[in-house]
Amino acid sequence: MPELVFFSGTMDCGKSTLALQIGHNRSARGLQGVIFTRDDRAGEGKLSSRLGLVTEAVEAGPGRDLYGYVVEQLSRGGKVDYVIVDEAQFLAPEQIDQLARIVDDLDLDVFAFGITTDFRTRLFPGSQRLIELADRLETLQVEAMCWCGARATHNARTVGGEMVVEGEQVVVGDVNRPTEDVGYEVLCRRHHRRRMTSAAARAVALSPDVLPVASGDVGFGDGVSSKGLPGGATECLEADVVEVDDVAA
Repeated sequence: MPELVFFSGTMDCGKSTLALQIGHNRSARGLQGVIFTRDDRAGEGKLSSRLGLVTEAVEAGPGRDLYGYVVEQLSRGGKVDYVIVDEAQFLAPEQIDQLARIVDDLDLDVFAFGITTDFRTRLFPGSQRLIELADRLETLQVEAMCWCGARATHNARTVGGEMVVEGEQVVVGDVNRPTEDVGYEVLCRRHHRRRMTSAAARAVALSPDVLPVASGDVGFGDGVSSKGLPGGATECLEADVVEVDDVAA
């Protein structure tokens, strides 16, 4: 039976690489697919991975009817055996409904790839709808790693090298960008809560002093003071001092 499958994970865990591999495996067997993407790092109408692989794709911009596009291809005599959708988190909920309709009405497999939550740890609308509708949810087995070595579970946005928790939900960027640009870094939950990026950790580790911080609790998105921490870094306010073993480079 055809399925709508949602492959999810943090940034930098190989989602686009897997999407390309699935397309390659099927094309090697003579199958033809439609590839949709949205706001890819390589530009409009591209599906690319950080390994340097890239292929042409259809830009699934706002208002594009994905079901209608596939029906049009079939009506013109084109062959469509499956559908791949990368950056699915950026799609509107109604576009996710269209993907489900492709599966149910056209009997085609749809493989969607995306991030579940944004830099504020809130679900993307497209990802939320996929979780609600998908026949199968798959978490990628290639785990991205936080700077501390733990499994990365959260996406952090940085501006000028410092982590931010406010702003527009969708700002196109990537990991390993220059610090003055809008960039992203994957972190474990502990260090996302503490807003401790790799740059902030290095800055604290280089400090000769044990730095006191105010007591109190802080949660996702709460305002915290960075007074006393070099480089604007902030540490968890559940402790009285910064623990050296938490910030080792």
